[in-house]
Amino acid sequence: MKNKSTLFLVQAALIAAVYVVLTLVFAPFSYGEIQVRISEALTILPFFTPAAIPGLFVGCILANLLGGAIPLDIAFGSIATLIGAVFTYKLRNSSKWLAPVPPIVANAVLVPFVLRYGYSVNLPIPLMMLTVGTGEVISCGIFGMVLLTALSKYKNTLFGKQAAAK
Repeated sequence: MKNKSTLFLVQAALIAAVYVVLTLVFAPFSYGEIQVRISEALTILPFFTPAAIPGLFVGCILANLLGGAIPLDIAFGSIATLIGAVFTYKLRNSSKWLAPVPPIVANAVLVPFVLRYGYSVNLPIPLMMLTVGTGEVISCGIFGMVLLTALSKYKNTLFGKQAAAK
């Protein structure tokens, strides 16, 4: 049992670290009303391991903190990623094509309100839902599915037996 919890913590920490690094390396695209956060491709990882849920959540919190986000963004932007990760995990036994849908929807719905009420972005919320959603489709729907396909071959090696059932 101790080995499973150690593996869980290591996986979560590595996912959080990679999320932070990708967000900060691609910072010009990671923040704002028009964003393609490359690190959001990692939101497909709950398809393979539950450790991705806290890893993505903590990674998003840290990336937002280090990227200079305001408290409202740190909280609700990270909650959007958490919601997406939880529902991706819940859909893990469904079609792999559903894996990117929860983070796309969660971010497209929540982030525009953060942009409007936290950053005073004076664009219509439906337009920001479209721009944020488009960025999420690129990062989660395209890059995330490429990542999911690439990792599927090595899922047992990378994620252990918890990924064996898929």
